[in-house]
Amino acid sequence: MGVKEIKFTTHAEEKLKRLKNLGVTKEKVLKVLSNPQKVVRGYRGRKIAQGLLPWELLLRIVYEEDDKILVTTV
Repeated sequence: MGVKEIKFTTHAEEKLKRLKNLGVTKEKVLKVLSNPQKVVRGYRGRKIAQGLLPWELLLRIVYEEDDKILVTTV
């Protein structure tokens, strides 16, 4: 993906707080964004990066990309 500024919407930040008990952290989200196992098309031109976490949880990160990356939900 190259080096781009990554921002999180308020919704994505709130979702991360709820997923903390499953071990999902911002660092893990950034790791999947930098090296996804798969990227698929999402609604309204968004992309969905997918990566498997160690305990076999599929992490899906919905984002918009132009000159920066905006994570809209996790």
